Amino acid sequence: MATEIKEAKTAAEAEKQRWEEETLAKVLERAPERKASFEGISLVPVERLYTEAESDGIDVGFPGEYPYKRGIHPTGYRGKLWTMRQFAGFSSPENTNARFKYLMEHGQTGLSVAYDLPALMGLDADSPLSEGEVGKCGVAVSSLADFEVLFDGIPLDEVTVSQTINAPAPIFLAMYLVVAEKQKADFSKISGTLQNDILKEYIAQKEWIYPIKPAMKLVIDTFEYTTKHVPKYNPISVSGYHIREAGATALQELAFTLRDGVEYVQYGVDRGMDVDEFVPRLSFFFNAHNDFFEEIAKYRAARVVWARTMKERFGAKNPRTMQMRFHTQTAGVSLTVQQPLNNIARVAIQALAGVLGGTQSLHTDSYDEALALPTDEAALIALRTQQIIAEETGVANTVDPLAGSYYVESLTEKMIEGCFDYFDKIDGFGGMVEAVEAGFPQREIQESAYQYQKAVERGEQTIVGVNKYVMDEEPSKVNILQIDEAVRDHQLERLAHVKSTRDNGAVAASLDKLKLAARDNENTMPAIIEAVAAYATVEEICVALRDVFGIYEEPAF
Repeated sequence: MATEIKEAKTAAEAEKQRWEEETLAKVLERAPERKASFEGISLVPVERLYTEAESDGIDVGFPGEYPYKRGIHPTGYRGKLWTMRQFAGFSSPENTNARFKYLMEHGQTGLSVAYDLPALMGLDADSPLSEGEVGKCGVAVSSLADFEVLFDGIPLDEVTVSQTINAPAPIFLAMYLVVAEKQKADFSKISGTLQNDILKEYIAQKEWIYPIKPAMKLVIDTFEYTTKHVPKYNPISVSGYHIREAGATALQELAFTLRDGVEYVQYGVDRGMDVDEFVPRLSFFFNAHNDFFEEIAKYRAARVVWARTMKERFGAKNPRTMQMRFHTQTAGVSLTVQQPLNNIARVAIQALAGVLGGTQSLHTDSYDEALALPTDEAALIALRTQQIIAEETGVANTVDPLAGSYYVESLTEKMIEGCFDYFDKIDGFGGMVEAVEAGFPQREIQESAYQYQKAVERGEQTIVGVNKYVMDEEPSKVNILQIDEAVRDHQLERLAHVKSTRDNGAVAASLDKLKLAARDNENTMPAIIEAVAAYATVEEICVALRDVFGIYEEPAF
């Protein structure tokens, strides 16, 4: 058998060599290629031609079967389309609630909440550090009272909601559950996702509060609590998106994201949790960038690496433990201020890559997001982009239509190999926490970002409208969303009302209970839920935990 494979491979290589000598060489003599070498977004060389010689021996497999290269569902999108989950959040909870309802009226099938910078950093609207940022880059939330307005009229046991929040994630999960309880929602039916990926904050996004290991404890607390009480809820979305936005290559995004996931699983196992019980509720979040085929290969490789790792490293037996589920968002970093309508084309191509890669849910960026938060019009065009792909192109009619492509299969295998190589390097540090503390992924990303920017500035990487096809006079400016400065005043009024009408004794008692749980290494979720229900604010709860855990200060790498 081995001899037969070797002979076949040799024959394929020989046929490719014949083509190069007999056909290609004559053409190159008359007309040289456009460039001496070709590279994608990740600056990885791309061969002229991919043939059977590059993909011989590669097992394509079948959808719904281990290692799930072709997707986790045997029917692909023939059974169910991906969830169209547009990211939204701006200004006040009232305005964001209206945007949610607007998008749902026009066919959106899931919600995704963007919080403002103060919320992401665990600050209230009345903090001096929140000045100028309240409601600007997401919706302002300081307490349960804001959350009640945010989800007014939205049944949380019928609509899946994703929350982009990290360091204060347990608090926002608690608010979500308390509001759901007030709606009399059935906790066995509640489905949604908490980003909750603190490792990528230390690697790329830099929105942290506590030192790494206490922050990891809080993440595992949410795993443990939701597994017991909210069994359909996803307590984490391990995010490669922000790693890619920081300048990582596609391979680095893949490897660091999956290795972050492995670290969370290991911490859960160390807590005494069963991989086949909690891992099926872990989900992932990837970027969709401009290099079309590289992105598709990345998603296919991700499923294989995760399946193999769960089976071989953790001894998983439940197929759902090995089946990676992921959300995709088009690349915000690819959007340009120059000729912003060009972004519509970029987003469509990126979204198509996510679909052909088998994503479970998708956000398409609005064309104006390089300028401001999206207008209603821009948000609707972004949603319509998904709907056109789903309903008009035919790409959802068959499962994994690019399987067997010499180029795609070759790229997929290289992604798999490169990912495991990075795993070995990270394991050499003792794990991802230790690698982050040593600055390894940070340095890798910094170098990749630097090399890509140099390629752009040299003109080796084209950005249409930026370094090529530049217009002296830009087309008429697009309308952008303006956030009324009165939003902060409105939020301060509601926060002041909350503080003056709540039972402050109950708040103080709940915060003391939380500190005790943190000190005694107990699961903090019950105490956080109690504090939230008493209308303790986000910042008050974060300060209580900070008093126990301290704060993180990034070393110089």
